[in-house]
Amino acid sequence: MASAGITLRPINEDLAVSFFQSNDTRTPHCSVESIMIYLAVPGASMTPMRVLASDSIASVKLRIQTCKGFVVKNQKLVFDGKELSRNDSLIRDYGISDGNILHLVIHISDVRVITVKTACGKKFKFHVEGGQTVQYVKRQIAKTGNPYVDLQNQKLVFACEELDDQRMIHDICKNDDAVFHLLLHKSAKLRSKPVERDFELSIVAPLSEEKENVNDIQVTTTESTGKNVWIEPIIVNPKIELPQVIRDLLHATLAGLENGNPPIMSSEGTGGAYFMQDKSGDKFVAVFKPIDEEPMAENNPRGFPLSVNGEGLKRRTRVGEGALREVAAYILDHPISGRRSFSCVDVGFSGVPPTVLVRCLHGSFNHPVEYEHAMKHFKIGSLQMFMKNCGSCEEMGPRAFPVQEVHKICVLDIRLANADRHAGNILLCKKGEENHLMLVPIDHGYCLPENFEDCTFEWLYWPQSRQPFNTETIDYIRSLDAEQDIALLKFCGWELSLECSRTLRISTMLLKKGVERGLTPYDIGSILCRETINEESKIEEIIHEANSIVLPGTTETVFMESISNIMDRHLHELTI
Repeated sequence: MASAGITLRPINEDLAVSFFQSNDTRTPHCSVESIMIYLAVPGASMTPMRVLASDSIASVKLRIQTCKGFVVKNQKLVFDGKELSRNDSLIRDYGISDGNILHLVIHISDVRVITVKTACGKKFKFHVEGGQTVQYVKRQIAKTGNPYVDLQNQKLVFACEELDDQRMIHDICKNDDAVFHLLLHKSAKLRSKPVERDFELSIVAPLSEEKENVNDIQVTTTESTGKNVWIEPIIVNPKIELPQVIRDLLHATLAGLENGNPPIMSSEGTGGAYFMQDKSGDKFVAVFKPIDEEPMAENNPRGFPLSVNGEGLKRRTRVGEGALREVAAYILDHPISGRRSFSCVDVGFSGVPPTVLVRCLHGSFNHPVEYEHAMKHFKIGSLQMFMKNCGSCEEMGPRAFPVQEVHKICVLDIRLANADRHAGNILLCKKGEENHLMLVPIDHGYCLPENFEDCTFEWLYWPQSRQPFNTETIDYIRSLDAEQDIALLKFCGWELSLECSRTLRISTMLLKKGVERGLTPYDIGSILCRETINEESKIEEIIHEANSIVLPGTTETVFMESISNIMDRHLHELTI
């Protein structure tokens, strides 16, 4: 989910060379493969680094870890608007050459809860990332209104020490529940008057902060004054009635906004993702992802360049469609009891959290400089229920995961041709009194791409993927119908393009044919995913063969029949 505000100090050419030489005995200036690349992190200087064109992405990440201390699993490298997601691929495979810039995104989850107490006993609670500064906390205090609006008058004290504005939060407090004490510098007037032969001096101080707040103007959200915070669902089809779980989610989110609890930007990911608080401000209820803050979109907060052709971070996805894909993943995650309906309250087979497309207004989002509170500046995006969790699958060895929990993720990813499934976007949750481990899939902004070029499933490397599906899962897969799914999405307001519809048809067909032949998730997933970046997957070969034998202007039905026949032949060869 985000880059952290970490400063990378530039290294000189000699350091870059010596760093290269520690991994290769050849003189870098003499190597025909030696190239100089530059790492860019938002808010930091360019960092030169000499590598070989034959180096793997994994080795480059390891060098960054060795040199800069950023753990490999927390790194994302982006070049020319595309994530370098295949660690075993080489620098040259991605077309990287001398002088190119790679964007380094650091994945850090470091939100602290800080309580600020005033001299008069008032308390404010803020959720602050560890990479933020004391000055950031002061700005949040200033947003509460008079008498705190002047940052110069604020003095924050922690552990009997006055805090400098530039100090980082993670350097001050190592965990949650830190308490800062707020003192205000206030000017006082000195008055004098003659008393016989002497003077009487008096100091006139301002009123206490409580009294100064008596006449504060309260922000309202009425139509007459203009809304400053707002959230509402986007319903394209008037026949749709939102399920109660979605309505409750919207009400809880709006209550938090109206009570003054701002959205908190996540420190994870490559786009803007905001934790939405409940009315009390003590817990998160949802995650909001605006479409204009997606990677390579106009208001992306991570420093990525704008897409020059509309293509997203993953190949054959579109900038600005991430929210639609997030909602589609929830809609198409049918419950085991039957197909998704808007009156249905059952959890989907794969457990995608309830998600809805919304309009939301708040000043804490990443707005252009000229932003002002007005309904015209609302943001469109996906709102997904926040799932209480104990971390992600990155933090635990895969052998601990229940087979069925892994298989439900496999079914979803194969069916939606997910181009971004990694351990970091599968949450670890506990359920029941016995705390059974449950896996919850999130981040589906790159599902249903226009082709299969970027399909990646980390679970292919987990032992559970080589286990056969159980009877319940097989029955569920048999019930799937791509044509009904395409019609359902259209009913909800998203008419898939021909390319995306074809992706759903082909992936659903492969899943259904695979289970009938007794294939495991690994067998089926391996057909969808490339082994290397420049070697086509089996499913791409099948599609190219079909394209080569059908006549121009052939209907989609005839094309899919051709795909079916060729797929049967390939599957037969795989199972004999």
